[in-house]
Amino acid sequence: MIMSIDRSQQKKNAGYRAAEYVEDGMVVGLGTGSTARYAIEKIGQRIKEENLDIVGIPTSVKTEERAKKAGIDIVELDEADKIDLTIDGADEVDPEMNLIKGGGGALLREKIIAYNTNNYIVIVDPSKMVDILGESFDLPIEILSIWQKGISDSVEGLGCEAQLRKDDGSVYKTDNGNNILDCDFGKIKDPEGLSQKLNSIPGVIENGLFLGVSDKIIIGNEKGFEEKC
Repeated sequence: MIMSIDRSQQKKNAGYRAAEYVEDGMVVGLGTGSTARYAIEKIGQRIKEENLDIVGIPTSVKTEERAKKAGIDIVELDEADKIDLTIDGADEVDPEMNLIKGGGGALLREKIIAYNTNNYIVIVDPSKMVDILGESFDLPIEILSIWQKGISDSVEGLGCEAQLRKDDGSVYKTDNGNNILDCDFGKIKDPEGLSQKLNSIPGVIENGLFLGVSDKIIIGNEKGFEEKC
């Protein structure tokens, strides 16, 4: 029980710190997951207390619902001419600030927003920091819902064991209507090369390697946080 309480506090500290970077007039990308929800919570508080005029672009349906409850006005990506700041979580972060994401099933929208933002802040607890990607988390890959077997075979041909993600016994569907393969590559020594190979497979829509997009990592701890740029 102590571990659970500590982990929640770590996530909260990271999320609350990231929310401090939000400024009046910003368009803010809002991530998905248990750490990002704390940032959304704090942004909502700041809107009420400081009368901030901001809008959010959510990375998932769940995030959109959470943001609206927090009092954050929502716009679609096509409605915004810029994204000033994005706050999102990660499943793994390596020493070069590369990421594995997609545990929450929103990797496609998350990557689109990460690619289009001016400032990408990643919030994590210390357990997400690793020496090499793939050390403790399988790589999610979003694929078309048709011809799953063929796509999976092609992905496994790159040296992994791929499992079709399920939810309560049923095949998991992303907000985009696609499926996810969770792929155990072991330690990923060449993430850039692997990303290119995966995205060259017909039927692979996007992979969970987020490389070279992070501007800042905020690592929450029991006492507060540390930042890495």
